[in-house]
Amino acid sequence: MFRFLTAGESHGPALTAVIEGIPAGLRVEADSINAHLKRRQGGYGRGARQKIESDTVEFLSGIRFGETLGSPVTMVVRNRDWANWTTRMSIEPLADDVDSPKEITVPRPGHADFAGMLKYGHHDLRNILERASARNTATIVAVGSVARLLLAEFGITVASHVVNIGGITVEADQIDLRRLSELSDASPVRVVDKAAEAKIIEAIDAAKYRGDTLGGVFEVVVLGAPVGLGSHVHWDKRIDGLLAQALMSIQAIKGVEVGMGFHSADIPGSEVHDPFFYDGDDQRFIRGSNNAGGTEGGMTNGEPIVVRAVMKPIATLMKQLPSVNLATKEGVPAFAERSDVCAVPAAGIVGEAMVAIVVAQAFTEKFGGDSIGEMRANFDNYIQTVKQRTQSESDGR
Repeated sequence: MFRFLTAGESHGPALTAVIEGIPAGLRVEADSINAHLKRRQGGYGRGARQKIESDTVEFLSGIRFGETLGSPVTMVVRNRDWANWTTRMSIEPLADDVDSPKEITVPRPGHADFAGMLKYGHHDLRNILERASARNTATIVAVGSVARLLLAEFGITVASHVVNIGGITVEADQIDLRRLSELSDASPVRVVDKAAEAKIIEAIDAAKYRGDTLGGVFEVVVLGAPVGLGSHVHWDKRIDGLLAQALMSIQAIKGVEVGMGFHSADIPGSEVHDPFFYDGDDQRFIRGSNNAGGTEGGMTNGEPIVVRAVMKPIATLMKQLPSVNLATKEGVPAFAERSDVCAVPAAGIVGEAMVAIVVAQAFTEKFGGDSIGEMRANFDNYIQTVKQRTQSESDGR
């Protein structure tokens, strides 16, 4: 079973991830991971830290000569800014002649600061914000990049694009999904609509001038996923539920929809559900639309998986909101540390990673195998069985 664990603080020495369940024989090279780490750090509206960090991954276990061994894979992403934080984030107790860093006692509305302080009994909010920081999505992207390599072995690809920032919507209905990554990555805000791109950049500049932040919506699309990943049998195996949970686990995500999603509440069922047809020439079932977003009854249905996630505006504002000093109970402006104005384009890359992880987990659960060869045999047999079941009766079913 594909599973993983991440660790690390935003300004600590490094971020770490351990993945278990990757079959032996998968080709994994650092460059393929680093390419997605670089994508995560891009996007118009990012803060100063992206100029400090240039994330790269190191493999510490589970790989030999560029191929997985079947044992746990350990990855490390070093924090280059650690050199400036060795005292404030010291792992060892500070020496008697070193002053303790000033405690942060003013929570930011919309962040994990306040609830985390109460839950874990801390007095210094840095003990919460360091792990809660979206900096930790670097390890998610690294894990997701390995998941993508596994899926690519079976013709499954994952891409994303931004469809809304600050209420400015993007026209993308006619986009060729096979070119989605190419087209979106060519834009500084990862949109495929040049007219919307210019408006969004202008809106981000205006928000920065005001000391404000902007949120938005990104869409993730999976092509090539076979029918039958997930299950209708148990609540915790439903692929749409797993996708929603995974996307909601990303910092600042406040809503998820699959396919038509919330719009399906506005129109009758005759305009929502995807009709079946049979293509006799290709001997396969086809759909007239994909409003379901590639899932039905908790399972993939063979159509592209389409999910969207809503990212709220970032909680750290340079124009600080009212807050309270937890130590003195005095009303003061919220704590502010360097931050992005808009991270929706980067969040889309993290969304790709989480979706890839969920699909890879469902894929390995269904097809199993300790090696890529064994998994491929299981997969090929299943695909052949599905193909046979879609043939017409005249072909001797």
